[in-house]
Amino acid sequence: MCREEAVELSSLLPRLQRDGVALYAVVHEDVGAEVQKFKSSFKGAVFLDSERRFYGPRERWMGFGGFLRPSVWMNIMRAKGKGVSGNMEGEGRLLGGVYVLGPGTQGILYEHREGEWGDIANMTNIEDALLTMNPAKKEN
Repeated sequence: MCREEAVELSSLLPRLQRDGVALYAVVHEDVGAEVQKFKSSFKGAVFLDSERRFYGPRERWMGFGGFLRPSVWMNIMRAKGKGVSGNMEGEGRLLGGVYVLGPGTQGILYEHREGEWGDIANMTNIEDALLTMNPAKKEN
């Protein structure tokens, strides 16, 4: 998850807390002070998955040729326009995603798999998914 996405997801924290919904991030490495820097953008709990088990049986990677995509540069400029900067530390080719998981047996209510660097989840879709959570199951 990029820092821009972390900031946007963190903006939902008051609503999430009100509704009893946790906000988590899973990172695959801790290079230098990068996770600490990320935590300044992300207001939920951050977990390290150095074995990358959360990333699935089939990891998704973007090669360095991704820098040639105009859409990637547009994503970078969009983030910079919001005052969010990235970095070139660590292994950044592993693509991530955002999931909204419902309580109990509701399962995945929203899924966004990053297609390229800076491809962030749609916040309106996330908010819509939150509305579909079954409040009776939140207490279980």
